[in-house]
Amino acid sequence: VIATGHVMPATETPLAVVPVAVAVRKGAAKPDISTPEAVKKMLLAAQRVSFPDGARGAAAGVSFEETLRKLGIADAMQPRLLKVQGGANAIAVLARGESDIGLTFLSEIHNDGVDIVGALPREISTPTALVGYVHTKSQVAEAARALLSFLASPEVADIYRSLGMVPGR
Repeated sequence: VIATGHVMPATETPLAVVPVAVAVRKGAAKPDISTPEAVKKMLLAAQRVSFPDGARGAAAGVSFEETLRKLGIADAMQPRLLKVQGGANAIAVLARGESDIGLTFLSEIHNDGVDIVGALPREISTPTALVGYVHTKSQVAEAARALLSFLASPEVADIYRSLGMVPGR
């Protein structure tokens, strides 16, 4: 973002961090995802895995595809992957029974038809940082700075937590 020249680097404001998480259909057994090896075993045992399509701009999808490469199973998983538009849709597909496992950002899992298993281990999935900046052409830069300051404040931290995010850095 900074390299584009469209934002003021000095205004970089960490807002929250969000992990990619695993979900299963409501009432299904929750698989072990405590280690990279357990995640690999879970994925290879699944008939279908739904997740947002990284090629269509979904950061959670890009992250999950990197996880598959880190686990060394990207090629083996291709026939089982169901890439969809958006994280909410990946979870809706799971809730309808069209996949066994659904993955997206924890903050996007809000469907009564699924249960959250948990976040992928950090060794194989780096949480995504949400960062705010003021645009270089902002006509109200001070107001934008004030908004970023508020969005990074303790007053907003509980909202981030309620959405499955970790406030700040």
